[in-house]
Amino acid sequence: MSRLKRLKNIDSLIKDLQTIISQSQCSLSEVELNLLNEAIAKLTMLRSKKGLTDKHYQVEISDILELIYNFLTK
Repeated sequence: MSRLKRLKNIDSLIKDLQTIISQSQCSLSEVELNLLNEAIAKLTMLRSKKGLTDKHYQVEISDILELIYNFLTK
């Protein structure tokens, strides 16, 4: 996957997570809010990393998806 496509996907996911937070702020628990904010922080950090191989990128994304999964299932 090209770097530009990765950045576009990361930006889109960050924007979606921020939308969830802004639209559901009153109904989110502190744990849920922390999970989403941690996912956004990791995505932001991932966005600034350069020279990642596809394998490294997949490992980083799997950690972020685990946070989102925990948000959706808890």
